[in-house]
This record gives sequence, C-alpha cells and structure tokens, in this order.
Amino acid sequence: MISGKPGTGRFRRWGRIGDRDRQQPPADRAGLSDRRPAVARPHPGLDRPRRAARAARRRKRHLLCGLRSDGGQPARRPPDAGHHGPPAPARRAPAPAARRRGHRADRRPEGERRADVNPPEVVGRLGRSYPRPTLALRLVQRGGERGGGLVQQPGPGPGRLSVVEFLRDVGKHFPVNKMLAREVVKARLETGISFTEFSYQLLQANDFYELHRRHGCQLQFGGSDQWGNITAGVDYVRRRGAGPVQAFVTPLVTKADGTKFGKTEGGAVWLDPELTSPYAFYQFWLNADDRDVVRYLRYFSFRSRDEIERLEKETAERPAARLAQRALAEELTTLVHGEREMAQAVAASQALFGRGSLDDLTPETLRAALTEAGLVHLDELPDVAGLLRESGLVPSAKEARRVIAEGGAYVNNNRITEVDARPTPEDLLHGRYLVLRRGKKSFAGVELRQ
Repeated sequence: MISGKPGTGRFRRWGRIGDRDRQQPPADRAGLSDRRPAVARPHPGLDRPRRAARAARRRKRHLLCGLRSDGGQPARRPPDAGHHGPPAPARRAPAPAARRRGHRADRRPEGERRADVNPPEVVGRLGRSYPRPTLALRLVQRGGERGGGLVQQPGPGPGRLSVVEFLRDVGKHFPVNKMLAREVVKARLETGISFTEFSYQLLQANDFYELHRRHGCQLQFGGSDQWGNITAGVDYVRRRGAGPVQAFVTPLVTKADGTKFGKTEGGAVWLDPELTSPYAFYQFWLNADDRDVVRYLRYFSFRSRDEIERLEKETAERPAARLAQRALAEELTTLVHGEREMAQAVAASQALFGRGSLDDLTPETLRAALTEAGLVHLDELPDVAGLLRESGLVPSAKEARRVIAEGGAYVNNNRITEVDARPTPEDLLHGRYLVLRRGKKSFAGVELRQ
C-alpha cells in the first residue's frame, strides 16, 4: 500500500504520481476520503516467490545505459558510422534516445551551438534514429549467445515538472563551481554560453538517474567528449542515494591523417540505408587506410584478439590483398544491414570489376553501386563512344574511339571492339541500366529514363 504525503518521498516519480485522486474528474472523486483505502496483501511467505522473480528480472536488466557519442540526440541527425564506437563494447544496452534533450541544444567543445528543433520534428527524427535494430540494439548471435537491446525514451521527464520543481528537485544537487570547472564549459566562458547549454548536464544526468531507477542501468558509456556529462550523472545518482553506478568512455575516433572519422568526400557515412546505401557503407570500410584498419577492428568489431592480430600480420605481409579491410567491411555491414545486404554489396563489388555476374544484383544494389561510381541519366542510348564520353570516362569522342579500338572499353563486362557499336534495349540491366568500364578500375553507370 502506498502511504505518505502525496507527491513526496520515495514514491515521487516526476511530480505528482501520488496525486492520482486529484487528477480524476470531480465526478469521479465524489465520496473519496483523503486517505487511500487499505489494500489487503498476501502473507509475506506467499509473496516471496513473486518478489524473487521480480528481483531476478531486475538483475537481468542491470545492463548498460548507452549514450551515443553526441549525447544520443535524435534532433541533431541520425547516427553515422562514428556512432558504432561507443555501443560496440556492449551488445546488450538500453540506449536512451534522449527525446527531450533533442529539444535543446547542448554544449559543444568546438564553440558552436546546435540549433533548437521543434517537438514534432524531434519525434520524426527519433523514429529515423532507430529505424531498425542495429549495432548494440541488434539481436546479435555469436557463438550461440543471443542478446537483445532496448531503445528507451526517457520520459515523461521535465515536461511534467515546472521549472521551479525541476530546479528544486534536480538542480539543488549540482554545485555551480563543479559545473563551471568542467572543461567543455570553461572553453565557452570567454565566447559566451547560454543557460540552455549550461544546464544540459542536468538533463543528461537526470536521464541516467531515471534509467537507473526504472531499468536498473548501472553503467553509462559514450565518447570521451561526454565525460563531463557522464560523470555528472554518476555524481547525481550518488547524491540521490541510489545504488553504485559507473562511467565508461571510449576515445573519439580519428583517421591517420587527423581528419574526423565517419566522413567522406560526399559527406557523412550514415547507418540509415536511406541516407547511405549498404553498398556505400561496405565500400567505406573496404577503403580504410592500412594505417587505420587494425585500429578500427579493435574499436568496432567483435573479433577475438587472436583474429585481429592474425589479420594485422597478414595485412603487413600482403597489403594489396586488403584482408583486414574485407573482414571489417563484411562484419560491420552484416551487423548494421544484415547478411543479405552484405552479400549483395560483396557481389556488386566483384561484378562491377568483371569478377561476377551483374544479373545477380538486385535493382537497388545495382543503382546504389552505380550512384557511387557516377550515374548519368539519358533519354536515349547513343553509341558506345558517346556513352563513354557522356559518362565522363573519356574527355572526348576521339579518345573514346581510341579506347574502343585498343580493347579497353566494356559494356556490362563485355568487351567492345567495334568503334561504331551501339547497345540495344535488350542489353539494359533490369530494363534501364548499363555498366560502363574503361580498363580494369574505371567504371560508371547509365540509367535510361523511362
């Protein structure tokens, strides 16, 4: 039986859960006394198995509280390849999708401020952030072990608390001198920092406390740039008298040349297949620098230390084989997009260079691969020389004829030797695509408009 003053004490959950009586319509409250009616409880001995079962379920849920390296904000953007880093140490993790933090711009070490986003857009982006179970959220089967993930939206949160209540109940646990001492705050004091950004650590810390209280989260992990916010959550849970919790951060990943990881010349490499195709995702890892690939294997893969060391040795002995890159690309593409998409990406990589059949590729995979290479759209099909020039594989029609005469031009992996050759509608893959190749490594695509 719940007793005690309504809305206070250990039964308080985001305000006035204890005030259920007052939240009822006046007609429903008629005849209710100030005190709750007594509820008959079974004998403690009879209730013991039920309590033990609840405790066992709670122990199973004492897993990890995962924060993506950008603080888990769906309002900012969907997760990209760099977000695989912090979740990789834990295959089973409730990942807070931080819906309410998405309404606010948090602090950033670089000095700029994230734009605020209205609530409907946050809800839409929250759905895009987790369109399917991926990474730590995916049911990963390895060595007979199977684990699940929980995408947890912290809530209802401060939306049910007034500003005064939030500052009174949460803010009183945060000494301002400690907040000012954090590196990310000190870096912004000279240029200016808004109260919204300054108070961000309160929101993230309170999310950790609620996930710990409701779901038994004991560890919050993220990128090293979140260290201040994460330790603020650990300190806040301790001040609230809850059980022991831990913090864990991973280094921010950069490339060997010092540039930011997860970026290409075309932009970020997203986990969402609508933004980055599985083929492009596979190619991103396949093209990893030899100086980076072993480090990426240690960061992102679930391979054993012996396997990684073996791949490191083979890469040093035979760098042209790119064995480590292939292992990394296949594993991560399978984790994020599934085995079928990984197999299609591998088949496309082989087929485009003449080592496989183009007919085995699905229209989606073929289009994604040709888009990465360079896809031109035409209303009608010119001769092969014109196709080579239109696709950009050669600078002029004269050069195109020379390449054809020398046997260096291919259409759908078939060598073209006649200078005036012209493709027919029967040559179109899936009724609309042609794959052009010059030599062994330069290729492009043509799509005939329907």
